[in-house]
Amino acid sequence: MTDFGKSLARTGTPIPGLVVFDLPVHGDNRGWFKENWQREKMLALGLEDFGPVQNNISFNDAAGTTRGIHAEPWDKWVSVATGRIFGAWVDLREGPTFGAVFTTELDPSRAIFVPRGVGNSYQTLEPDTAYTYLVNDHWSADAEYSFLNLADETAAIQWPIPLAEVEISPKDLAHPRLAEVTAIPPRTTLILGANGQLGLALRAEYGDTANVEYATRADLDITAGNLDTARHWRNFDTIINASAYTSVDAAETPVGRGDAWAANVTGVAALARVATANGITLVHVSSDYVYDGSLQRPYREDDPVSPLGVYGQTKAAGDALAATVPRHYIVRTSWVIGEGHNFVRTMASLAERGIDPKVVDDQVGRLTFTSDIAAGIRHLLDARPAYGTYNLTGAGEPLSWADAARAVFAQTGHDPSRVSGVTTDEYFASAKGPVAPRPRNSALDLTKLEAAGFAPADQRASLAAYLDRPLPTA
Repeated sequence: MTDFGKSLARTGTPIPGLVVFDLPVHGDNRGWFKENWQREKMLALGLEDFGPVQNNISFNDAAGTTRGIHAEPWDKWVSVATGRIFGAWVDLREGPTFGAVFTTELDPSRAIFVPRGVGNSYQTLEPDTAYTYLVNDHWSADAEYSFLNLADETAAIQWPIPLAEVEISPKDLAHPRLAEVTAIPPRTTLILGANGQLGLALRAEYGDTANVEYATRADLDITAGNLDTARHWRNFDTIINASAYTSVDAAETPVGRGDAWAANVTGVAALARVATANGITLVHVSSDYVYDGSLQRPYREDDPVSPLGVYGQTKAAGDALAATVPRHYIVRTSWVIGEGHNFVRTMASLAERGIDPKVVDDQVGRLTFTSDIAAGIRHLLDARPAYGTYNLTGAGEPLSWADAARAVFAQTGHDPSRVSGVTTDEYFASAKGPVAPRPRNSALDLTKLEAAGFAPADQRASLAAYLDRPLPTA
């Protein structure tokens, strides 16, 4: 019997993500009316914005019709249009709740959200029962399911009508017991730019973790124009975009300008479109170059951008596109040091060869090592604080480039006074090609990231650890 007059409410279950909703049903002598799916109200109650794309209806004319326990590779919103059902749900996802069971009855005044990988089955309790479900992926004949036998002894579902007395398909009768079920793995994390400085650090951070895919530009070119169909994107949970055009000075040339806009803007626009359409979390790496460096304090995430050069302009535009994705983390960093040619290795080489360099002393910031960026990204994805922009650099008092060079000299056992400070204008006075304008202040405020539970390592400690490592061999 439909329960009229209830308020919209949600109730959790022992299966993570499986949520029952009471639906207000309004009736009179003409019949009844309900809002079967009301996105704004249900999101306000904490339901995931799962983005349904297909609506299906199933009708059973006899009481006792029983459908098998199927775990599908999409999320579902299940409700009853007419009649009444007994539902049983079993968690068939990899993890600690594999095999957990929840049962309840549904009528037109109750609905349930079923997350991807949770097996669901239904037994009709009244004739002429119809139930409807919204799903967030289009049905496909090659979709991969997991199944569980309705009579599994471990799940021990107490069916209201004994299975021996109901209508069941031969396929459902033949499904495996729980011990033989293939658990559904988590959705995949895709790391783009996997051979770049940050990409290599992310490889070291995630290693051979299951369901992490690494892609180079040769594997997946986000500027190619076919990104929408390059993968079955509903199988992906997260995209970490570690690819970018980073040649700051070359971006000031006609060719470099086009390349920078293609990689940092056109490609990010395509990623944002894919992530939004498929409920994917997008992690996008930003830069201190989005600021003009005129502030006399570290930049906060909510400070307005004001880029000076082409590279900074493309990064600011890419940030704005990434921010349109409902689930996004923009990780803004500066003075990045990773594997390969970089400032720290250059200074160490000069010190060893007896060369006394002149280094810019009117630009201030913090060294940030790619291993710290990778660890910070993983923390954000594991902890899931509020989506948005997070500054992520090394910690400690800001340094000038000249100060950082002196720290390298000292750490490698050389006299730091061999480093002479010069202004940016003096340093680039003899440059033969275009020179991009640099922000004088690149220090970023780390308060928001620390409040999210991640404390970046002190830049001087990270520098010492970095220089203590042997140089990578070719």
